[in-house]
Amino acid sequence: MKIAIVGAGAIGGYLGARLSAAGEQVTFIARNRNLQAIRENGFHLELEDGSTLHAPEAKAVQHMAEAGVQDAVLITVKAHQVVDLLPEIAALIGPETLVVTMINGVPWWYFQRLQGPYEGRVLESVDPGGRLAAAFDPGQLIGSIVYPAAELIAPGRFKVIEGNRFTLGELDGQRTERLERLAAAFMAAGFKAPVSKDIRSELWVKLWGNLSFNPISALTHATLEEICGFGPTRALAATMMAEGQAVAEALGVRFRITLEQRIAGAAAVGAHKTSMLQDVEAGRALELEALVGAVIELGRVTGVPTPTVAAVHAATSLLGLTLQRHKGRLQIQTG
Repeated sequence: MKIAIVGAGAIGGYLGARLSAAGEQVTFIARNRNLQAIRENGFHLELEDGSTLHAPEAKAVQHMAEAGVQDAVLITVKAHQVVDLLPEIAALIGPETLVVTMINGVPWWYFQRLQGPYEGRVLESVDPGGRLAAAFDPGQLIGSIVYPAAELIAPGRFKVIEGNRFTLGELDGQRTERLERLAAAFMAAGFKAPVSKDIRSELWVKLWGNLSFNPISALTHATLEEICGFGPTRALAATMMAEGQAVAEALGVRFRITLEQRIAGAAAVGAHKTSMLQDVEAGRALELEALVGAVIELGRVTGVPTPTVAAVHAATSLLGLTLQRHKGRLQIQTG
């Protein structure tokens, strides 16, 4: 398959390097030093066991038009960055191209191809003005839940922290031939790629933790282990998760694990900094609306109150604005 990776960061690099090594025609859309490094030396991926996977055949271009129409386009940028891809991304997409959204939080397509009273509704928190809904044909979209964690070591070099599972699903829950073909390519590259008939319920299991642990970690600079091990923040996370669960269930989502099991799973990850805390430390824009703001909006849509989620969202929003205003970053220095 011809596969374009839009967002040659940690997760995009992980996917692209393995898919390229498995024989797929991978093109990274990259910039600056990352672009140069991939062009000169291919892509290097340090695996969990310490070994290194080199993908010398992977290509990299700066402009999407250079890559041309693809069989699949994997969007691996952060949720708030997707709108920046318009209109250039159209150059990658033909009538048969699969567009796979591999982003955290509530996606802009949440109500697309979803039968019921909210079908086609635009979520302003993640798609102001409905620009994304208008730009992408929902019939070409594939949803995905990203479970692995990876990090940048140097331009063109990334390290896998843990995990290799990417759940895939059609927006309408069908098990299609094109979805099976995509999943087979992922599995041939060494990934677990289960096909879900209810991608939104899968999405909520991950979002359940993200809507609580991410903003709490951004505000406290604590790891998952510390948040779950400290009684007051564990209780705060549980309250936020309970509000999120009530919203999800009002939308017809079924949770197959309990809230306490989800917290225990987060605690088991250990001394891990959430992506939002990493963004605070690096001075990057926070991925707040897709992870938290959208839950509040969905609460308004369904008539379910989310007071605790809203309070934490307000505090974290101000933190993000303060960092942007001062072009600053926050990091605890030891010693």
